[in-house]
Amino acid sequence: MVGTGVFTSLGFQIADIHSGFALVMLWVVGGICAFCGAMAYGELAAIMPRSGGEYHFLSALFHPSVGFVAGWTSATAGFAAPVALSAMAFGQYFQSVIPGISPFATSLAVVWIITLVHLYSVHAGSTFQNFFTWPKVLLISIFVAAGFAVGHPQAISFSPVAGDSRVLFSAPFAVCLVYVMYAFSGWNASTYIVGEVRDPVRNVPRSLLLGTLIVLVLYLGLNTMFLYTTPLEKMKGQLDVGVIVGRQVFGNVGGRLIGGLICIVLVSSISSLVWIGPRVSMTMGEDVRALKFLSRKNNRGVPVAASLTQLLITSVLLFTATFQLVLIYIQFTLILCSFLTVAGMLLLRFVHPDLPRPHKTWGYPLTPLVFLGISSFMMFYNAE
Repeated sequence: MVGTGVFTSLGFQIADIHSGFALVMLWVVGGICAFCGAMAYGELAAIMPRSGGEYHFLSALFHPSVGFVAGWTSATAGFAAPVALSAMAFGQYFQSVIPGISPFATSLAVVWIITLVHLYSVHAGSTFQNFFTWPKVLLISIFVAAGFAVGHPQAISFSPVAGDSRVLFSAPFAVCLVYVMYAFSGWNASTYIVGEVRDPVRNVPRSLLLGTLIVLVLYLGLNTMFLYTTPLEKMKGQLDVGVIVGRQVFGNVGGRLIGGLICIVLVSSISSLVWIGPRVSMTMGEDVRALKFLSRKNNRGVPVAASLTQLLITSVLLFTATFQLVLIYIQFTLILCSFLTVAGMLLLRFVHPDLPRPHKTWGYPLTPLVFLGISSFMMFYNAE
């Protein structure tokens, strides 16, 4: 989950929202939405423990055609496009560490190298992922603590003021919330690799809930520190917010170190997407004869054709699109797929109330309704 979005979103949010309270509430609302969605997905994963995410869920809940559209959306907009976004951000941040290097060449190189690692074997890919995951959580925690300890407080208030309630229900808040949900994307990732998880009925719901809560705490701390230490005008409209904050708090050398830290975070983010994404198209290949070639694995259990297909789509996006265009393209479709999945969970409760449920959604029916309400709010304003 922790990847591009948290280090790139704030600059775009500041362009439309200037209240410290409203900016923090963006991350609170986004975290609540992701957490409520994760609880609903956990129930479905326990009932239908098979890899594929929305493709598998929507095929079973509604119709195989609905699942196919969602699966293809996940394979392209859900994984290939976010890989491209993370790679674009990696290139931008890596340039702050080593000035003069081409961001595009770096973006392309990091995607190809990480894909090759995951093509070697499932074990190599998971080892690579674990190696980069836990250090990034530790480094982000240190970054947040050091920023509050060393940084100089800015003239910004995190307490609500007159007019903030209108901001929370406004179109700019809904649009900015899309950037936040992009930062939280991955909250449902475990459901895409159920087949490769030990004891999935127990561990997939647990990973969804704990992962989302941990990331919510990290994101709140990180963005509050950004706002607390750095003038809004310096971050407004900027992609590399993390480096800007690093320079503001720790000087030019510190800015480079923070750029290196963020590159490590982005490697982990790209790796997780490269690992998980092909499992969606692989599962589709198992069910759809025309896509059978995507289901083929090598002798180490890696879906090679699906992985290379995702690499091709990612490379095309890197050659043809900009960061904001890719982000706008992916988020509406992903929110819609998640909306249908959670709505399907509610429908399943109504149609089959006696179905065995090893894991039940906490706070039902309020929590799934909260997810559907926030998702509707975002889709309504972003469709205009």
